[in-house]
Amino acid sequence: MTAEAVIQSLASGLLMGLIYGLVAAGLALIFGLMDVVNFAHGEFLMTSMYAAFGLYLAFALDPLASAPFVAAAMFVFGAVVYLGLVRFAMSASANAGMVQIFATFGLAITMRGLAQLLFTPDYRSIPHSWLGGKTLKVAGIFLPAPQLAGALVSLAAFGALWLVINKTDFGRALEATREDAGAVALVGIDKKRIFALGWGLGGALVGLAGAVLATFFYIYPDVGASFALIAYVTVALGGFGSVFGAFAAGILVGVVEAGTAFILPASLKYLGIYALYLLVVVLRPRGLFGSL
Repeated sequence: MTAEAVIQSLASGLLMGLIYGLVAAGLALIFGLMDVVNFAHGEFLMTSMYAAFGLYLAFALDPLASAPFVAAAMFVFGAVVYLGLVRFAMSASANAGMVQIFATFGLAITMRGLAQLLFTPDYRSIPHSWLGGKTLKVAGIFLPAPQLAGALVSLAAFGALWLVINKTDFGRALEATREDAGAVALVGIDKKRIFALGWGLGGALVGLAGAVLATFFYIYPDVGASFALIAYVTVALGGFGSVFGAFAAGILVGVVEAGTAFILPASLKYLGIYALYLLVVVLRPRGLFGSL
């Protein structure tokens, strides 16, 4: 165990942690806005990865170049899911919470089944990309170019999200709806429109993450499951509904994962994440940055 090896492990964890934060951001946004857990979040990620793969096959677009198009498509998809499914689940006259859970869980099963039908369970990958197989060496530390690009995309996305939330009328309406969805109607804000746009924004964020992951990760119908589990843990650690808490918690999760893999066998790399999660749940149930 050398200092260089430790720094290398932490650097790798930091890069993946930024991507984990981006994956979790949409989940945190939707929960904070509506108190709804999207159990199809992993399948949103899977869909965006297949979309990036399809654009590569059809137009030879590198996933980084296609990321804006994938994000735009997932924005529309997220809004359609709210308008076509979630808003009806929310209006259930009894057991609305359970109806919402089963609605998004059923959507997840449907999306995964359709992916298996259309694309088969085979693993796929993008064989040639701008950054595939390239690394950047900084002070003796090797940084994989795809993960580095993904981390930069994550930072840019969170920067843009901060500007949207704090500097635009939509962001103010979003925050007001998060605070009191019932009272915003008194000042002329249509909460259902905000909900639809919130779901669209959440879909766009996970669309960016999916396009980034497609540059270096295998694409298959169940790919979203493992990332969704990490996203749920990240949201819980950061604080339910705290988008920027998810950002910070994603970094923490990535570093803990890398540190665990450095100390223990790689097959046990998730052990540290879940141990940290249990510790936070016991000592600070609202999460590190939550206010619930």
